[in-house]
Amino acid sequence: MVLNGDIMEKKVLIAANLDSFFTKFLLPQLERFKNDGYKVYVATKLEGREIPFCDKKFNINFARGFNLKDNIKSFIQMKKILLSDNFDLIVCHTPFGAAITRLAAKACHINKDSIVYMAHGFHFYEGANKFKFALYFNAEKYLSKYTGKIITINLYDYGMARKYFDCNIYYVPGVGLDTRKFNDVTLNEKKKLLVSLGLKETDFVLIYPAEILPRKRQMWLIDALKDVLKEHTDMHLLLPGKDSMNGKCLKLIKNLDLESQIHLLGFRNDIPKLLSISNLSVTSSLQEGLPVNVMEAIYVGLPVVATNCRGNIDLINDSVNGYIVDVNDKKMFANRVLKVYNLSDEEKEKIKNQDKVIIKPYLLENVIRGIMKIYEED
Repeated sequence: MVLNGDIMEKKVLIAANLDSFFTKFLLPQLERFKNDGYKVYVATKLEGREIPFCDKKFNINFARGFNLKDNIKSFIQMKKILLSDNFDLIVCHTPFGAAITRLAAKACHINKDSIVYMAHGFHFYEGANKFKFALYFNAEKYLSKYTGKIITINLYDYGMARKYFDCNIYYVPGVGLDTRKFNDVTLNEKKKLLVSLGLKETDFVLIYPAEILPRKRQMWLIDALKDVLKEHTDMHLLLPGKDSMNGKCLKLIKNLDLESQIHLLGFRNDIPKLLSISNLSVTSSLQEGLPVNVMEAIYVGLPVVATNCRGNIDLINDSVNGYIVDVNDKKMFANRVLKVYNLSDEEKEKIKNQDKVIIKPYLLENVIRGIMKIYEED
């Protein structure tokens, strides 16, 4: 854009519920916007985190649910922001952040062609509560009329949006796996990490990096694996992640007398190192968008035993680089874990080679290139 001989910066406003969502998932996109000459504005509920590649932050009281007072307040705040400047592009993430942003843009009579919603996993999905499914599906269908483009990150969401929504629909494989954090881990570092966790080099280590939540179903996983763990005392389960269930998992572990084999690690920032000492990645989630923990496991060549849900099935080819198990089949989940436990070295190497091929489309540079092309496409 040129005015009186001067080049004017393009302006992008990016909205999402929380600071932490930006720092976890969106920094590569912000960096690319800056490198492409955009002035980057961020609208989010501030948590005190620094957001790099951001020219200005707006604090919005986004709710994470149907809190009428907070939703009205955030709607008014977003309207004020949208009226304060002319943004070339408005990109929204997270269900309520995206809903409020689009409703405010509609109220401000902003052309929908400048609005993009990147859905990291719709809140309606196969197996969801029928009322919840209908509520979120109809809300997203209505909002699609005031959206220029919707970007989905898994094939289930892409198919549903293409079939039912009233805007341009795109698919990209996730937000991109940033491999720069996967530095080589020396044997000495691995030994020290094992010792710090009370593990031996001969132990068989399972890992499930995820916030402890009902949706992630760590308690289901523990119940599914309790007998296998008791039969194989060299088997250990690592559960790194913030506990958002008030100690319920710890109580279950104590009741099952498995404290020496199931390790609640709390929030960790060394997941790549923990993966380097692991033999198997597991996930018992009820639903996902496109799980980063599974992508990371595939990148380092681990087999994965996963529940049959949206997101997981995009990444795991059953009996190729892991196993897919029905979301309610605890017996089969334990059976598949045992199958990996008994794999030969040759079979493990075959899985590593398959992982290398499967993960390529999900790597950061490939994904970011596709996302930016969608953003800037007329």
